[in-house]
Order: sequence, then C-alpha cells, then structure tokens
Amino acid sequence: MTTWAAAAERLGGGLRDLTVRNVVRTTVGGSGLRVRLTNAFGDRPVTFGHVHVGVPLAGAALEPGSNRMLAFGGSPEVTVAPGATALSDPLPVRVRPRRRLAISLHVRAEAGVLTGRNRATAPAYPPPGTGMERPTEPATAPAYRSIPGDHAADEGSGAFTEEVAVWHWLDALTVTAPAPVSTVAVLGDSIATGVGSETGHGWVDLLADPAVRGSPPLAVVNEGVSGGRVLAAGTGRSAEARLAAEVLTKPGIGTVILLAGLNDLGAGARAEDLVAAYARIAATARAAGVRVVGGTLTPFAGAEYHTEQGERARRQVNAYVRRGGAFDGVADFDAALRDPADPARLLPCHDCGDHLHPSAAGHRAMAAAVETGASIRGGAA
Repeated sequence: MTTWAAAAERLGGGLRDLTVRNVVRTTVGGSGLRVRLTNAFGDRPVTFGHVHVGVPLAGAALEPGSNRMLAFGGSPEVTVAPGATALSDPLPVRVRPRRRLAISLHVRAEAGVLTGRNRATAPAYPPPGTGMERPTEPATAPAYRSIPGDHAADEGSGAFTEEVAVWHWLDALTVTAPAPVSTVAVLGDSIATGVGSETGHGWVDLLADPAVRGSPPLAVVNEGVSGGRVLAAGTGRSAEARLAAEVLTKPGIGTVILLAGLNDLGAGARAEDLVAAYARIAATARAAGVRVVGGTLTPFAGAEYHTEQGERARRQVNAYVRRGGAFDGVADFDAALRDPADPARLLPCHDCGDHLHPSAAGHRAMAAAVETGASIRGGAA
C-alpha cells in the first residue's frame, strides 16, 4: 500500500553530481519499505548512484545508525528514463506510522529538467494541542542540496548547504501494512497542498491524523499541484491525466477525493466542460475499483481571477456534485467554508487573506466536512 506520495511537476534544471536529501512523512506504518522515483518530465535519463533512507534528527542530520542503502533490482545504482518510474527493492525494516524519513539521492551526472513537487511543505510539528505530532521534535526543511559529490550515506549535515522547498524525483513510498488499511488519494490543487495554513499542514494532513480525526489509521496521499487544473496541464499534468498516470498506478488506493477546478474557472473554463471531465474521472476510477468522493468548489469572490461568469459556473458545478450519481460520496467544502451573509465569499475566519485559500481554521473545517459528509473508506461502490 502507499503511505506517502506526491504529484509530479516540472521543476526546471541545473543539478549535477550532488546529493539531494528529501524529508517526507509516512501516514501509516508497515514493513518492506519501497521508494518509487519518477522522471516524468525529464528530458534525458537520470542516473542515481546511491539512494539511502534514514531518520531525520535535526535539519539535514540523521539519527546515528538509521541510514540504509536501497537497491534497485539488486543494484545500488538505477537509471530512470524520461517519462519512467523506478521502484526500489523492499527494505527489510519496519516503519512507524507518521514517521519522518529522509530519502537521499545522489545524481551522478547532469540531470536536465527535474521532476518533483513544487511548494513542498516541511513535515514540521504544529503547536501543542493539535494532536498531530509531538511538538518537541524539531522542524526541518522539505529538502536539502549538497555540495558536489555522493553524500547519500552521510548521517551528518555538513555537506548539505542549501534548503529548498521542493521534493526531488520522489513519487511514492510503499509498505506492507500489518492489517488492511484504506489509502485515500486527494486529487487537487494548491488548496490540497495546504496553501493558506500557517503551519503548512492543510486539510489533507488532518485527514491522516487519527488524533484529530478520532478514527483508526488511514493512509492519505496528497496528489495536489499548486496552480493545477482539471482540463489543462501546467507545471504538472492535468488532474484528469494525473489520475491515470500517477494516482491509479500506486498500490492500495481505495478512494480518490476530487477537489479541483477553481483554476480552470479562473481561466474561463465552462461549467459543462468541467462537469464532463468530472464524469470521466469518476468513470476511470470506478473502472479501476476505486471510489470517488466529489468535493464542492470553495468560494473565491475577491480572489484575483474571480469573475461573475466564474461564480455562475462554480455554482453550476457544485449543483452537479451535490446531485450525486457521478460520485460515490460528496464532501461539501463550499458549505463548510462560505460566509452565510455572502455565499460567494469565504467566511472571514476561514480566509487566509487572499480570498482564495483557506486559513488554518478553514483547513480544519474542510477536514471535518470530509468526515461528516462522505465515507472515505473501502473499495469502489
């Protein structure tokens, strides 16, 4: 099953003979950890000389004795062709739930166009009382880049001189869970990635936290792309294309939550085109045995690209989602966030200030909307 994942985006280029240390966090635990790498947007093969997995201590430093080398088909080296992925051999260790892991990749030569996730958020620990993590553990950056050379095996932080807010080449982490666990993939845009939350933890993170959600463990993977659209590609593929190429290719996905479309409406998309794409997404997922929960589009009056035409289209799309039929469940994010006095706008306490992205309180309300409005467990209906 998949315990962590990220959508693939085009990052640019310029890396050669150095090591990147990506810091991520599992949602549920298990054994036989495997790492999947992606070169989805690469313009040439990328060779990784060594790939290691360790446990972060502070910054780029790792807990002593925790760093383990991964193999790919028995070899410490792997070359990933443009557009391809590579899955490591299982690592014979047990991984704890909600465990921070550092995946260090040594890039042997010029990498060309990079693939990864923009606007990655550090798996930092929120303030006490949230129940999400132990607040005493140190925060860390999403990734670190080293001075030239192979530093994948280093447990110290000395060679890692640059902090960056992106993840490099990571597609998914998988484990064998000790008991059946549902995996939920969120197919969305910047609201899914947590933009607007002061802590960097959005509603998707809250779904994965049993202390917050008050229910058994749930694996949640974030397939959000900032600026992403349903109908068109941007730094990543369109949501419709990502479903087939990225989400449904990852093991153990039982449910997809779809919340995307505001960027399409801001670019002038018609409601009927968005609705048709929603129907295709639901049909594709259902054919793969995966349930789909439709999310209503959130208010965005006052945002830079809001128009009256876009508002009318949003209401039409939300009416379609609420009617049911296409989806196996509905999460009414619109109802959870809107201002009753002006339903086209976010409630002020749910507005981070740009009139588009929810605040931390708004993200909490969204997580609650999923819990109360839709079942997110189980296989396809």
